[in-house]
Amino acid sequence: MGADKKAGPKKPAASGRVPLLLVAWAVVIGLVGGAVLWGHIAAPEPESVEVIEAVRLALEPAPALMEEQRPPAEPAAPPVVAAAPAPAPMPPPSPPAETARPAQLPAEPPPAATPPPPPEPPRTAAPEAPRPPEPPKPAALQVAPAPAAVPAPPPTPAAVPPTPPPAPPAQTAAVMPRPTVREAAQPPWLRYSRPFDANDRRPRVAVIISELGLSSAATTAAIQTTPADISLAFSPYADSLDHWIGLARAAGHEVLLNLPMEPINFPANDPGPRALLTSLSAQQNLERLDWVLGRVQGYVGVTNHMGSRFTTMPEVVKPVLSAINDRGLMFVDSRASTRSIAGKLASDLGLPRAINDRQIDQEASRPAIDARLVEIERIARETGTAVAMAQPYPVSLERLREWLPTLETKGLVLAPITAVANRQADR
Repeated sequence: MGADKKAGPKKPAASGRVPLLLVAWAVVIGLVGGAVLWGHIAAPEPESVEVIEAVRLALEPAPALMEEQRPPAEPAAPPVVAAAPAPAPMPPPSPPAETARPAQLPAEPPPAATPPPPPEPPRTAAPEAPRPPEPPKPAALQVAPAPAAVPAPPPTPAAVPPTPPPAPPAQTAAVMPRPTVREAAQPPWLRYSRPFDANDRRPRVAVIISELGLSSAATTAAIQTTPADISLAFSPYADSLDHWIGLARAAGHEVLLNLPMEPINFPANDPGPRALLTSLSAQQNLERLDWVLGRVQGYVGVTNHMGSRFTTMPEVVKPVLSAINDRGLMFVDSRASTRSIAGKLASDLGLPRAINDRQIDQEASRPAIDARLVEIERIARETGTAVAMAQPYPVSLERLREWLPTLETKGLVLAPITAVANRQADR
């Protein structure tokens, strides 16, 4: 009976421990499982892993106690006992203290997860800061090409010299070559003359197209569409006189200047502001002559424009012819009047001269021009020399282009005006 009494109080004590251990075991298992699951998710630090391992080792004796209370028929007890036999002496109060640490584990990862976002904004802001300075770099690049483009033009002027513009003057020199020493000795009417075969015995025909330079189209046509043996006379009032005379000489033409003189119906018919007038003194007329002759160079002589009154008065025309002779020029009497004495005075002064025989376009029509050209042929055969003058009318140039090629078959030769100097009789 005494033994029964002692055993009685042990049973209730044993039965009270089992539920407590089971509850503690369940709580620990839940905490450990949660910690393990959190470790897989949040990747706990090594310290958390050690805590979990310590908790597991601390709780391993609990299954041993349960195994003592459980009947031997239960299959689950043996595997738990075999898992951890050695750590049985560990005290059970340690689990609650260590369970508190796993509770802190979930709090530690959030701060670890929060810091990564803050550093990212500064990284994004850092690349944006260098972008503003980038505009100056292209600006500098744009400034750099500007000076680089400036040195480019110098090569172009360097390439200009190879293409010599003075080639045309070289051609004119080839047409009428004059050595430098001889140029100083020769008068201009010979220096700027066109070469001609003096041994040619055929009758010579000289043609002068007068009053050029006032119409660009007419002047260009006269220079470019007539043979080089045609002589060209330019008005002193023409613009770009140097240009036109340069073109004419480059094409091989001999050049003269028109010398405006007073006509018989002056002032109704005005020869221009620099014309030689019978009402002026000899000195005044010579000053006007100097203005005309000083307009340009490269001409062989002058021919009077109008002058039907001036050329009939010896006292006014003689000083002018003397000045022309002193300059080494040639004079062509256009015969504005049949009473002109300019040709005879020129012969008396020793001035090289020629005399116009026909103004072919006094009536500017094809039949009238052709009739005058026939007269020129007759005069050339009879006297050996004939001089024709024309205006730069389209019809005049057209009839001359048709007529000039026929001279060769008619036994006549076209000659520049200097080639007929002093070959005509005085009138």
